[in-house]
Amino acid sequence: MSLVLPLETREVARQRLGLLTRRGLLDRGMTDREIAAAVRRGELRRVRPGSYVSAADWAEVERTRRIPGLHALAVSESVGAGTMPLAADTAAWVWALPRPPRARDGGDPVHLVNPSGPGARGRDWVLHRAAVPPEDVTTRGAYLLTSASRTVVDLARRWREVDAVAAVDAALLRGLTTTEDLLAVLDQHATVAGTPAVRRVLELADGRAESWLETCGRLAFAAGGLPPFLPQVEILLDGELLKVVDGWYPEAALAVEFDGRAKYLAATPTDVWEEKRVEDLLRSFGIRFIRVTYEMLTRGWSALRDRVLRELGRPGPSARAFGERPRRAGKVRGGVGADDGWLWRASDAVGGPGGPTGLVGPGGGG
Repeated sequence: MSLVLPLETREVARQRLGLLTRRGLLDRGMTDREIAAAVRRGELRRVRPGSYVSAADWAEVERTRRIPGLHALAVSESVGAGTMPLAADTAAWVWALPRPPRARDGGDPVHLVNPSGPGARGRDWVLHRAAVPPEDVTTRGAYLLTSASRTVVDLARRWREVDAVAAVDAALLRGLTTTEDLLAVLDQHATVAGTPAVRRVLELADGRAESWLETCGRLAFAAGGLPPFLPQVEILLDGELLKVVDGWYPEAALAVEFDGRAKYLAATPTDVWEEKRVEDLLRSFGIRFIRVTYEMLTRGWSALRDRVLRELGRPGPSARAFGERPRRAGKVRGGVGADDGWLWRASDAVGGPGGPTGLVGPGGGG
């Protein structure tokens, strides 16, 4: 006998990435034997003890790369009955902030915070004991979690500097927070361990960075003694915008482009050809380009540093046919937005693949 869920149960579940709980199924008249049989037939998938999702909903969650969100909702329901805010790395996923590899590979536990009781730890979750005033807690669709400002301040206490700065950069870029809000949150918790590190992270942040690699490059250039570049500079020819370069040294007319793999995975052959055509045109007017990969910032750092210094030692053209215009803010790249836990279906009149936000996935960033 196939599993038939009441319409109300299905509709409530789809607002939480399809999550079903044992208690909820029992309240709807199912028995433990029927639940176990549905699991054996493959009609239900077990997320964790006491938490399930239909096979169809699991396929959609997996396709849209939102299994971390489903797991977080299941833990939240089980550990804190949905009353403990998600925090730290887990909140970073919901806010679609760039995260370190250890958090992206699915092996990181779900992090929650308990404002009024002790901390605890389970096999797949960590409950932190910390003061969380009401203004530091918010909801995002199905998720109860720490605010974007509180989240990035907490991350700056936990993560290595480059990852923490990248998270702050991304939050500032997308307007999730402001420097003033971050400082206000930090001041409320100034006696908590790691505060000096958080202040340094905030000092290093720049919301014009449009990817993790741009943040990493900016910090590496500074740590390696290279002069700072201007981020996000428009290059114009006859008043027409031809290109926005990631970094710009005006005196040398030297453009720095940070090339992550994701950029080229999404690009079409026409996109690549057009980019080459524009750069060849700009080179004919005396602009030079350095393309930087992560490997060049790590294993190839010495060679990269020497090359940048050589290029900076050569002056740019004295007569310039091109214009230069720094942007006051960066631009959010497509496909990045906070998750809301809504399970989109093809028959919906709103939304798109991945939810009403149009997300294909959580968009961890650059």
